[in-house]
Amino acid sequence: MARASATSWRSWRNWSGLASAHPTQVMAPTSADEVADAVVAAGTHELRVKMVGSGHSFTDIAVTDGLLLRPDRLVGIRTVDRDAMTVTVLAGTPLHLLNERLHGLGLALHNMGDVDRQTVAGAISTGTHGTGGTWASLAAQVAALELVTGDGSLVHGRPDGGDDERRVFEGARIGLGALGVLTAVTFRVEPAFTLEAVEEPMAWDEVVDRFDELAADNHYFEAYWFPHTDRMLTKRNNRTVDDAEPLSRLRSLVDDVLLSYTVFGALNRVGNVAPGTIRPLNQVAARALSARTFSDASHRVFTSPRRVVFREMEYAVPREVGMQALTEVRALVEQRDWRISFPVELRHAPADDVWLSTAHDRASVYLAFHVNAQTDHRAYFEDVERVLRGYDGRPHWGKLHTRSAADLAPAYPHFADFVALRDRLDPDRRFANRYLDRVLGS
Repeated sequence: MARASATSWRSWRNWSGLASAHPTQVMAPTSADEVADAVVAAGTHELRVKMVGSGHSFTDIAVTDGLLLRPDRLVGIRTVDRDAMTVTVLAGTPLHLLNERLHGLGLALHNMGDVDRQTVAGAISTGTHGTGGTWASLAAQVAALELVTGDGSLVHGRPDGGDDERRVFEGARIGLGALGVLTAVTFRVEPAFTLEAVEEPMAWDEVVDRFDELAADNHYFEAYWFPHTDRMLTKRNNRTVDDAEPLSRLRSLVDDVLLSYTVFGALNRVGNVAPGTIRPLNQVAARALSARTFSDASHRVFTSPRRVVFREMEYAVPREVGMQALTEVRALVEQRDWRISFPVELRHAPADDVWLSTAHDRASVYLAFHVNAQTDHRAYFEDVERVLRGYDGRPHWGKLHTRSAADLAPAYPHFADFVALRDRLDPDRRFANRYLDRVLGS
């Protein structure tokens, strides 16, 4: 078997700056065989192994002091099956590259999150999701996968295989990097489609009172509440057969670069220096919200750039209590007299069957909380987390939370099945780290 080429790269840091690693060795494999060789070699030296992605997860889920595998050379589409409407892609492929290549083939994913910098493996392993649709999460769109296990074996997961392959499929769609190193993923795809985006401000009461209606009446619906105000920005994305009418380059520059990055970044810097200005600044920003309508290829509407570095916690709560939970969080924000400059994001998802999915077996509302990278997030996130745990909330695996295996196990009907699968595929904990020890047990 060919050997992966070692690199001189000796440190790694995630996008938010909250996690870093200084591995003993770094390698950039080009194939599943090279990944397998690297895992076997690491075992002989008693090194733990992690494959990193783009570092967009806010936790230390990808940190290792042993062998760090880089995804840079596991990139590209392996096969396209137009009869089955599936595409198999190497696991290190960034989502933005996959989207463009699918578009060139006249294909698309059914749903996307709002960030496309992640790798395929990182996105499905942590439960990345969008809003609405038939499937919200990327993991629910997976049709098959392959991964290298703790002893260097290459195994496959597919729903129509034998018992072992079915269990690998069930567990590894959101595997947290605990079961092995993903080397390829097969997605269900569909013909490329155009989305019409209608973005407009609404009053808090209107969104809260009509949330179920807005979610039901639109293919993909989400909203952003500006703390310390009664205003939300709503986004309704619906499929259309009309020709695309994208934003002009000037409007895109003004809205997504100047306003979203330059102005919003400046407002956050002012708030960091003078927290007392955050309330009035939010109120001004909320009143300045304006409507816009455009249409474009689906992946260009689903995603948007993220140029202001932030920290995030996100929880999924049962759909029927979503607005009640949000209302209680709003009361807490005012009670604590915090100064929160970032909007709170509201999304929703249909139930799915992925073992460790936050939407497993229940329709869900997602509530996401952000602060800029210079802000101490701990008091805000921890107090909000207490509220959401009271609503049977499940934390996003790639975003900040304080949960541990003891209290996560009751939240997931198949938690014990996942741990048992981990014991079989990685009995020596070749892929373990501090984060996995906390959320799964050692």
